[in-house]
Amino acid sequence: MNGRMDGCPSICFFLLSSHLFFLQMPPPSLLLLLLLWCGGVTPDSVMAYDPLVWDENGYVLYCPCMGRFGNQADHLLGSLAFAAMLNRTLVVPPWVVYRHQIAPYTNAHVAYSEYFQLEALREFHRVISMEDFMQELAPEHWPEGERVAYCFDVAAQRSPDRLSCPMKDGNPFGPFWDHFNVDFDRSELFSGIAFNSYYKTHWIDRYPASQHPVLALPGAPAQFPVLGEHRHLQRYVVWSEQLAREAQDQIQASLIRPYLGIHLRVGVDWKNACNMVKEGTVGPHLMGSPQCVGYNRQTARPLTMEMCLPSLAEIRRAVGTWAKTIDAKAVYIATDSKTFSAEIGQVVGSQVKVVSLQPQLPQTDLYILGQADHFIGNCVSSFTAFVKRERDVHGKSSSFFGMDDPPAPRDEF
Repeated sequence: MNGRMDGCPSICFFLLSSHLFFLQMPPPSLLLLLLLWCGGVTPDSVMAYDPLVWDENGYVLYCPCMGRFGNQADHLLGSLAFAAMLNRTLVVPPWVVYRHQIAPYTNAHVAYSEYFQLEALREFHRVISMEDFMQELAPEHWPEGERVAYCFDVAAQRSPDRLSCPMKDGNPFGPFWDHFNVDFDRSELFSGIAFNSYYKTHWIDRYPASQHPVLALPGAPAQFPVLGEHRHLQRYVVWSEQLAREAQDQIQASLIRPYLGIHLRVGVDWKNACNMVKEGTVGPHLMGSPQCVGYNRQTARPLTMEMCLPSLAEIRRAVGTWAKTIDAKAVYIATDSKTFSAEIGQVVGSQVKVVSLQPQLPQTDLYILGQADHFIGNCVSSFTAFVKRERDVHGKSSSFFGMDDPPAPRDEF
């Protein structure tokens, strides 16, 4: 551990090594205390960290400009890992919410803390909200006239002079930076480098924080879908107390435990995407599918239409099987289109309550699905992927339409 174990008490070494050896992750708070003890750092010094004091180690700043919430959540985890790798503070952007069908028909920029606790991210690494960064730190340390954009040289080919990063080219890029009144004064182009750990020293050597204090990027320094090695960071994405309280009230008012949660992705746009599977023009990796087919393209299982766009017969089969397996008293349906409530009700019987709230905030659906006694999701969906990761880090069971192997029902069934 970078030589910091030399003076470490033997019991500390034993505790850390045993967790690593058996691949058992201790709770974040316990892990933090163990690392503090072994590293010779006191909790007081960690508590002394003030996000509103300029970090000489530098910052990573990006636009969450690819896709809706599920994609942005994937990118957040990878960006958090990237900032930690470079030992820079991550400037956590707001969620970009697209309101094409709701007046005033412009994007909303919802602060991270509206949905999740910013403090929980700090259990893993230093972060600051973009709102605080721009209001408290940028005027002095990243002022107008000194704002540098960083991008791949290939991206710069889209700009008129082919030498500038197209940071504000189109929606959502332009509205995002305009929301914070940010214009860029010059660009730094790079190539032959990527955001993974192999290039750690390249980033540090090429862009030392002393000369490049803020790495402002047009998009997230991360892959989509999130890499398997970064999935565990979901444990630091903790619901805000208000959202959790309101969603928990919905559960208590509308559902009976044990309840089965399902995510149906069956809208027209999704059907068009899944046609690529039907036509055979896409391999096993499509959007969030690595979560269920495997991350290795060579060994990934085939992606089928039932996994991407489950038929009503498959929905009935999976719901019926798992409702019986967990002895469900209710089924909760989150969907982008039809609920199939009547059809599902016929499968599970009148004694099982079928509920679909279709709340204004999709995050309410996410919370309720995360709390279910079992969850059935869509293999390809990043919305499902968020729920699956959250359930995985809390040891809750999940499965996917088109591919599940439930335990045998109890004898009474």
